[in-house]
Amino acid sequence: MRKTNGKSEANNTRLDLEHELPAGDGDENATTTVVSGESSESESELQKVKAERDSLLDRLARAQAEFENVRRRAGKEQQEFRDYALTDAIKSLLPVVDSLERALQVKSDAAEFRNGVELIYKQLQAALAKLSVNPIVSKGEAFDPRYHEAIEMVETTDVPDHQVLEELQRGYKFKDRLLRPAMVKVSRNPGN
Repeated sequence: MRKTNGKSEANNTRLDLEHELPAGDGDENATTTVVSGESSESESELQKVKAERDSLLDRLARAQAEFENVRRRAGKEQQEFRDYALTDAIKSLLPVVDSLERALQVKSDAAEFRNGVELIYKQLQAALAKLSVNPIVSKGEAFDPRYHEAIEMVETTDVPDHQVLEELQRGYKFKDRLLRPAMVKVSRNPGN
């Protein structure tokens, strides 16, 4: 027998034969059992991995469903908030509407009617101020494109250049946000 890398040829041949010979011989049964043991171990691991995968897929499906429910619920809450956010604003304006209705029912002369309308106007301004809606002061101020919309430029030497001469429509701010710019006439002083 020749030795190759510390093993004899007979051992090499025997190992090769173990894989080629059919099961049934005593030594081959041991080899078959080992292969069969490895196979059942692999199947067991495969079953564990499949069970873990199924568990993770189930958890993922539940998490997706929960996320979708939370998203839907948040959308519904936001819509309800938008729907009912104006409730306080409307409540503060209803007394003004009541006053206008009463004013329209009374028969009186022009001076009394004007005084009544002025009172209603003050009531409306107070309701708007309570809601943090304030008018933009324009007349006599320097033109500011953030708050003013120039409708007309008027040439004059009486006032400085780019000063608001007249307010055609009042502008309003809600807190610090512009609701509507004031429409104004602006001076153009050719001397400046």
